[in-house]
Amino acid sequence: MNAIELLKKDHETVKDLLGKLEETTERAVQTRKKLLAKIEQELKIHTELEEQIFYPAFRQAGSKDDAVMTVEAKEEHRAVEALVLPDIKETPPSTIEFSGRVKVLKELLEHHIEEEERDMFPQARKLLSKQQLEQLGESMEVLRKSLKSSTQADAA
Repeated sequence: MNAIELLKKDHETVKDLLGKLEETTERAVQTRKKLLAKIEQELKIHTELEEQIFYPAFRQAGSKDDAVMTVEAKEEHRAVEALVLPDIKETPPSTIEFSGRVKVLKELLEHHIEEEERDMFPQARKLLSKQQLEQLGESMEVLRKSLKSSTQADAA
């Protein structure tokens, strides 16, 4: 699978999980905890794939504007990982504050996904050959397997 298709598939997975989480009520405490944990795991892996493999290749092939795009995307990752997710995790799932914070997370991620899919991915298709995108996708699959197995080892 090429890198862009792999990342788009990840985007769909996260959007689906966020939709499910947003639909839960304050009474669905366990469901909310499970969905949030799954979203966090998916985001961690996706962020690593982008920041270790995709963004460097995109940045190297592109112009200064493309480099700026990767820096902005990384800052959006950092805002979610360092601010929004920790805040949600400290919020009791049985509260309306939890619901509000999940909505903010969803909006931030939807904005990030839209920018990548509208601006970065079409530009990457221009800058990188099909073969390069396939090679990046293969590298990302290998890294994903490694990250998933280490995440499962941490959970055990």
